[in-house]
Amino acid sequence: MAQLIGEYEGKLDAKGRFVLPSGLKKQLMPGDQERFVINRGFEKNLTLYPDSEWQKISREINALNLYNKKNREFVRYFFRGASELTTDSTNRLLLPKALMEYAGISKDIVLFAYGQRIEIWARDLYEQMMRNEPEDFSALAEEVMGRISGEPGGEHVP
Repeated sequence: MAQLIGEYEGKLDAKGRFVLPSGLKKQLMPGDQERFVINRGFEKNLTLYPDSEWQKISREINALNLYNKKNREFVRYFFRGASELTTDSTNRLLLPKALMEYAGISKDIVLFAYGQRIEIWARDLYEQMMRNEPEDFSALAEEVMGRISGEPGGEHVP
């Protein structure tokens, strides 16, 4: 699967449905254009996974040792609210009400695609998060990416 990329604005209708943007849909493999799994994001957002990606993540999580208490807590929280979604005949997806409440989503949304996932944010929360950009993005980039760059002190990843 190709890397997803892009930032798309949308609106929910009265039932909580939104249209999957065509620019985003085109990036998905044919088998992943209609079936998704959505769950809580790590921040106050939702994460939409193409079905094939969800299957990979589920296998990783299901391989965790459930005799370890922290692993059980993580599994419970990660899967909490996870729901299968399929597009309807007009390419819309219906957000579950409980997940909308969790993410503070009511009408205006932003779909932020990266890697193999699509974050769904309430537009106001997304804009607030983006305004809180780190004071020194360069320092953050060095801290996060310096380990893989091959620079002195960093690890080289082939």
